[in-house]
Amino acid sequence: MPGPAPDERMRPKGRRNTQGIRVDPEAEVTHEPRQAVLSALVKHRPGVLSEVSALFSRRQFNIESLTVGPTVDDDTARMTILIEEPEPGIDQAKKQLRKLVPVVSVRELEGEAVRRELALVKVSGEKPDDVNAVADMYDGQAVDASTDSVTVEITGSKQKIDAAIEAFKQFDVQEIVRTGAAALERGPKTLEKDV
Repeated sequence: MPGPAPDERMRPKGRRNTQGIRVDPEAEVTHEPRQAVLSALVKHRPGVLSEVSALFSRRQFNIESLTVGPTVDDDTARMTILIEEPEPGIDQAKKQLRKLVPVVSVRELEGEAVRRELALVKVSGEKPDDVNAVADMYDGQAVDASTDSVTVEITGSKQKIDAAIEAFKQFDVQEIVRTGAAALERGPKTLEKDV
């Protein structure tokens, strides 16, 4: 067959893999994961949480926390989902959520959104005065006390909760329960208005 020999042919510039196939540099880019808070309004009915968690499981998205609660409308509930994914994964998660039938609206909240978490920390009751002093430092309060244990409630940012738990370790932490993030956009903007 006429034509140039293989080593005489034009070769486009660029990096090649071991098989000689040109590699697109954009396809090889690795995106750093980041945390995103997704707020979703969903129909308030049985099975919706299961559908959303199944979607995230199928797509292998990593859920850091997921909270669900009622809204001012009895027919809708709000889901606050904290995920940590590379940028394309976050966009994909939003698109996939919007496709679910019970999902009314989805938005990624800005970094300055109001975020709060609740933690209940049960510690040894040997030094109740010291436990209350640490609780006061973190604006917490004792919600249950006995001779054996004290349970403290703390509300605030993730960093505040982490710091409080670290401070309570000196009292032999017996149990910890955390709600995960609940978040709302700052200012007058609401998720309902975007529907």
